[in-house]
Amino acid sequence: MRLLRLAPDGPRRRGPRHLPSCSLALLLLPLGCCLGVSPVAAGSRRPNVVLLLTDDQDEVLGGMTPLKKTKALIGEMGMTFSSAYVPSALCCPSRASILTGKYPHNHHVVNNTLEGNCSSKSWQKIQEPNTFPAILRSMCGYQTFFAGKYLNEYGAPDAGGLEHIPLGWSYWYALEKNSKYYNYTLSINGKARKHGENYSVDYLTDVLANVSLDFLDYKSNSEPFFMMISTPAPHSPWIAAPQYQKTFQNVFAPRNKNFNIHGTNKHWLIRQAKTPMTNSSIQFLDNAFRKRWQTLLSVDDLVEKLVKRLEFNGELNNTYIFYTSDNGYHTGQFSLPIDKRQLYEFDIKVPLLIRGPGIKPNQTSKMLVSNIDLGPTILDIAGYDLNKTQMDGMSLLPILKGASNVTWRSDVLVEYQGEGRNVTDPTCPSLSPGVSQCFPDCVCEDSYNNTYACVRTVSALWDLQYCEFDDQEVFVEVYNLTADPHQITNIAKSIDPELLGKMNYRLMMLQSCSGATCRTPGVFDPGYRFDPRLMFNNHGSVRTRRFSKHL
Repeated sequence: MRLLRLAPDGPRRRGPRHLPSCSLALLLLPLGCCLGVSPVAAGSRRPNVVLLLTDDQDEVLGGMTPLKKTKALIGEMGMTFSSAYVPSALCCPSRASILTGKYPHNHHVVNNTLEGNCSSKSWQKIQEPNTFPAILRSMCGYQTFFAGKYLNEYGAPDAGGLEHIPLGWSYWYALEKNSKYYNYTLSINGKARKHGENYSVDYLTDVLANVSLDFLDYKSNSEPFFMMISTPAPHSPWIAAPQYQKTFQNVFAPRNKNFNIHGTNKHWLIRQAKTPMTNSSIQFLDNAFRKRWQTLLSVDDLVEKLVKRLEFNGELNNTYIFYTSDNGYHTGQFSLPIDKRQLYEFDIKVPLLIRGPGIKPNQTSKMLVSNIDLGPTILDIAGYDLNKTQMDGMSLLPILKGASNVTWRSDVLVEYQGEGRNVTDPTCPSLSPGVSQCFPDCVCEDSYNNTYACVRTVSALWDLQYCEFDDQEVFVEVYNLTADPHQITNIAKSIDPELLGKMNYRLMMLQSCSGATCRTPGVFDPGYRFDPRLMFNNHGSVRTRRFSKHL
């Protein structure tokens, strides 16, 4: 494996295997805006940061179970967040939120297509220059390294092809389009490299591990570094490394309380699922569940190699390591065979483990966090003034450092714009146009009007979720997760109308928020103010707000 670089970074311990010609522009970037700003920046050099991002890894259904090394090396050596959420349960919108620190209604990536702004020319022009890696590179002098899946449409001809390198990356090792394990193409600093199906040189998770270790060996020692490693696992097609293909033979998808039951009093898309599922559907999802775990074992190996190399190089104690996923996943819940995209815990809740300087080991935080917080946290670590950004998220650094007087949020926003097809699915002729992701047994996982927004609330008094759909019904789902952690009973028609009105009003505020207004007090924060006259007309019905069509 040869590590290629976009620009030189000064002296090295050993000579690089291969360096291309460089761009003078990157040598002239301002470096002073992060220096000496934060207490974290004290010492000989600012901390390094590593962000490990998996693809479709759930937290609710045991997605972390196979990762024993990761839990030991990151979770047990730092902090595990038990209430970490994504603002959209789909790859591209969620990854855009990580990079920008913004909710989908502010970065305008709504699905995995170019038309949905996924790696589009508009995204490249408006959002990419303001991502946190771009700020780290241009304003803080970090060397930045990316390896793996970027955005689902990255490399598409209409998006600039593989020659396009987003602003801010010193090293660029990106996968063309969506997750694969073999037979893929990488953009290596804008040059295409095809890989085949030879495990020893082509298995993508291992390739990412190897090039990451190369970076740690051949990078500059004069600058701090940021690494983002984005694995294909455990996304389909679920091809495990040969040595792991016979593991977990006795493992099956969890038969929890919402497995293979009818989604009573839920949105019509959930109600259309066939209940009980056929034996073939159950066999299909059990096999998928098993293979997903198998693919994660190579991720566990990657984490172990990375941590050991950081330790060997004497850099582990000055490096923050983040581990998370872009969204959750379901296998049989409410009789939906496999996918994400839904508003429930199994799709929107993800693992989040962080270790690093000043973080005490073996901690668990119940604070409500979202992946829009990752960018602000990493910039805070680098010493950048967060007031200079337009990010919607909050820095987790005070929580990680154990601050006792942290004022924190009680709610986050979840929003999704449904996808459908204008034509009838030829494999499911009985279905009307407007649906998509129909498999197996013609159970559809998405539709045009699977468009919703939710307020997810965690406070001392309530563990609550309030959701509205943008459909003809303006359908509402509300769950009290203290009494109903599996979200079986929709209490929208029985909950206190005043509380329902407050949640509806809070949803409207979050759907239109930007920057600091996304961090205003929530319904259960002491500073929250609510005027019921804004919510109720003369008949006492709750006023709802439909989605804006440009979301």
